Amino acid sequence: MSGIVRKVAIAGAVAGLVLAVASVGALAGTKPNSHTKWINWKGLQAHFVSAQPPTTADCEADFGIACYAPFQIQNAYDLNTLYGQGLDGTGQTIAIVDSFGSPTIEADLAQFDSDFGLPAPPNFNIITPAGPIPPFDPNSDMFNWAVETSLDVEWAHSVAPGANILLVETPVSETEGLHGFPDIMRSENYVISNRLASVISQSFAATEKTFSGKGVINGLRGTYVRAKQAGITVLAGSGDAGATGFKHDLTRYYTQQVTQWPASDPLVTGVGGTQLHLDADGNRTAADNVWNDTYNPNVNAVPAPAASGGGESIFFARPSFQRSVADVVGSRRGVPDISMSAAVDGGAITYLGFPGLPPGYYIVGGTSWATPMFAGVVSIADQAAGHSLGWINPALYNLSQKHAAGIVDVTSGNNTVTFTQDNQTFTVQGFDALPGYDLSTGVGTLDAAALVNELAGS
Repeated sequence: MSGIVRKVAIAGAVAGLVLAVASVGALAGTKPNSHTKWINWKGLQAHFVSAQPPTTADCEADFGIACYAPFQIQNAYDLNTLYGQGLDGTGQTIAIVDSFGSPTIEADLAQFDSDFGLPAPPNFNIITPAGPIPPFDPNSDMFNWAVETSLDVEWAHSVAPGANILLVETPVSETEGLHGFPDIMRSENYVISNRLASVISQSFAATEKTFSGKGVINGLRGTYVRAKQAGITVLAGSGDAGATGFKHDLTRYYTQQVTQWPASDPLVTGVGGTQLHLDADGNRTAADNVWNDTYNPNVNAVPAPAASGGGESIFFARPSFQRSVADVVGSRRGVPDISMSAAVDGGAITYLGFPGLPPGYYIVGGTSWATPMFAGVVSIADQAAGHSLGWINPALYNLSQKHAAGIVDVTSGNNTVTFTQDNQTFTVQGFDALPGYDLSTGVGTLDAAALVNELAGS
């Protein structure tokens, strides 16, 4: 996770709103308050809306940005066609991995499902294979992970309402570099060894440069080797800072192009971000573009990195499945592989009810949204195939080369970002969307009805 956490409520069309500006003070160790407008953390962008589910029109009128409900996303990605065929993830389990989790996730999901008419998951289980979770402290980055957890669970379920949800909580925060990853890998190994899920969703990313070398990553990625051997799909968000990424201190960015791991791992499917443009029913009013809210004044008061992560890995050479896009990635592993909705301007309506903020609906964005949604799509493809599809990267690139209907090209936008630090303004030049593969959206986005059948038959 990387980006900004922001909470804003403005009196207007949504009933019960009051004027307030607040944020999560995880780095400073401060409680959410009405004095600080912005905080840079490895988190999400989140705007408080109201206690009741808002409409797209409400969000546009009050904040100047769009927001989308599950039924709109289901329509936009052609999921209703699959539901009509009885394909909704039934019989599959999505493992969602988050540090700390949320103390109210079960109640939050129940509220979300009730408000949007979604069935409860057949099974929703929480496990802590790496050890007990510390007591929830809203003054710490547990707060940010609770936002992440709610987004992950609610939106994986929105895409695959028939799938089981397994929330895998770890007791140490993933920040940058090695910190937190040993517990994450230990937990994922438990899921893999016991075959508890067919797809693992990871909505976190660490800048490759924050690791002391590839040897550190090699000591961790045995988990992904085991997942591939077990036929389990592993996904990871490509990051929320466009062509840059956080340094170790989590307050400053690299001033040159960097890429995020584990999305950069060839055994992982890296999920980037797009921006949707939908009407009240979820029909597209314009083609998708690269998610880039960096320069959106309704999201960022001043330009700050908020865009689809992407670039070339410094640790991994170009894998065989990317041979067809060598003209773009050169000799290195390129990310992302595929993208779904991640924009804050067009964000996910998400229910948050844990201590430290007003309970209600928030607009949340980031590749942390795209990743669990794509996990839902993969679980439906697993159901259609009658077995777990496992490592899907070769199939995605083969489908793209064949111009398959399930792969929808994104040809507009870029992930260039601008920011100020150390009293200087920096621009890190990103990558333009191109016909075919590019380093901002991968092979593009998707039509779920077509892609599910294509993956299942591949």
